[in-house]
Amino acid sequence: MMKKLPKTDVVVIGLGWAGSIIANELADEGLDVIGIERGPWRDTARDFNIGTVTDELRYVMREELMLRTKQNTCTMRNNPSQTALPMRTWGSFHPGNGTGGAGNHWAGITFRFQPHEFHLKSYLTDRYGAAAMPDELVLQDWGTTWEEMEPHYMQFERVAGTSGRAGNINGDVREGGNPFEGPRSGEYPTPPLRQPYGPTLFADAAKNLGYKPFPVPSSLVSEAYTNPYGVTMGPCTFCGFCTNYGCANYSKASAITTILPALMRKPNFTAYTSCEVLEVLTDSSGKKATGVTYIDSSGDKWEQPADVVIVAAFTFENVRLMLLSGIGEAYDPVTNKGTTGRNYAYQTANGVTLFFDNKNFNPFIGAGAVGMGIDEFNNDNFDHSGLGFFGGGSIRVTPIGAAPIGNRPLPPNTPKWGSKWKQTLKDNYLSTMSIGCEASSYTTRTNYLSLDPNYKDPHGRPLLRITFDFAQNDLKMAQYCTNKVAEIAKSMNPREMIVKPMTGHWSSVPYQSSHVVGGFIMGADPRTSSVNKHLQVWDVPNLFVVGASAFPQNPGYNPTGTVGALAFKAAHDIRQHYLKRPGEMISA
Repeated sequence: MMKKLPKTDVVVIGLGWAGSIIANELADEGLDVIGIERGPWRDTARDFNIGTVTDELRYVMREELMLRTKQNTCTMRNNPSQTALPMRTWGSFHPGNGTGGAGNHWAGITFRFQPHEFHLKSYLTDRYGAAAMPDELVLQDWGTTWEEMEPHYMQFERVAGTSGRAGNINGDVREGGNPFEGPRSGEYPTPPLRQPYGPTLFADAAKNLGYKPFPVPSSLVSEAYTNPYGVTMGPCTFCGFCTNYGCANYSKASAITTILPALMRKPNFTAYTSCEVLEVLTDSSGKKATGVTYIDSSGDKWEQPADVVIVAAFTFENVRLMLLSGIGEAYDPVTNKGTTGRNYAYQTANGVTLFFDNKNFNPFIGAGAVGMGIDEFNNDNFDHSGLGFFGGGSIRVTPIGAAPIGNRPLPPNTPKWGSKWKQTLKDNYLSTMSIGCEASSYTTRTNYLSLDPNYKDPHGRPLLRITFDFAQNDLKMAQYCTNKVAEIAKSMNPREMIVKPMTGHWSSVPYQSSHVVGGFIMGADPRTSSVNKHLQVWDVPNLFVVGASAFPQNPGYNPTGTVGALAFKAAHDIRQHYLKRPGEMISA
């Protein structure tokens, strides 16, 4: 039997980056806030202490920080004509589990999107003409602007202690930073991290070719830092156990190292952990959210009424919960109608591996977000006229640390086993490096999210079905950009190199990135978007859905900085506009 709890002012679903930011901001407004998290409570000292956190088997091979596929998984297919099958282990991406979410095991790379990305369709049409747009693409504007986003990017970076070198402060382009970034209102909170040998070598080669390398912006702090919430972080020690791991040193920003230590002390905030939200409830009109239902670890079901409902989980669960709750109209790729599930996008991973005879990169030294990059071939930073594609990628060298189980730098034609395999691994371990190109993913009509008709979760609810394949636009872009990477690599005179652009169909098996976006997108038109620029659901004004699910497409940058900025933006608009006059915020 469902048990009904007393009403609260706000209920927040998910206590990762987005949910923690909004919960903290609304608690500061004096509202009673309840956060509901599907996974366990995470704490650095207990869960990520230095004695246990450097365990590759536990955290990489066995994926301890990721959602258990027994709890919930997705089904996948490449196109609508196929029958989707369930993912029984996480490969392509790594959804997080517990407070902090995927922010616990992220790398920490913290780019801002460029100003033109927020009106991408209009921008490309104005610059190249409508006829130049590939027929398969369904790009959209975000309904917001750089000017509206920039203050909230700054808020997120100050909370995270992001390290870097500004390339553009109020229009003043500065040497050593990224010359392609939008105008910033201030410098990064902490200076750039010190650079290992590999990134330095790459930066020198890129500079010799006329490019302008810069330190990759990183939410691994470079020095002791106390954020606006009074939470102190310690400088990164380049331990090499970062991506896929929690941080024992309080150096990698996450909700558990920057927000929750302050939020949990507020008397008007309550967290329910190991509780899975089953549905967002609405009244008989469907125009007002009344709360949520959830199930706890004992199997008991509860109804939590609330005046405002914030859905701030991982992209997949944001969209699935909206589909299960009947919020909006499910997207149909045949009729091109409906918005829930529309414009799902991913990212396009490319790279070049270089083998040297006379280098020592000490690959065990690393961090998730230390490195040098260039942006000359990202997004629309280069002329796309006549190329037959749009988009691009962030080219960078970011040594994450060569862990002993997974790192096998072997040249082509190496035997698969035996003494020759061992000797080749020994010869190349110290002298191999990689240049990556994390590139854009542009939306198409047949890349979308829906409920699977065949497979259900342990509660009897349909799993989320991913229908996705790389657009021809993106594969052409991948080849072009990877060729540019290869030119830089060749100038470094390696003994040999492997050039790997993204090719063929998307596979769920190898890890690529957790940068899954879209499905409940923002925009200015309710016919083609699910939320307005305030992240407020069209026609359900007390319901907000916040996260990368709002991206109409994915540029060549990591999404977390923008997720954080959107969370601050939504919280600001709720505080400054919605609470003063509840209802749809159209022109605020």
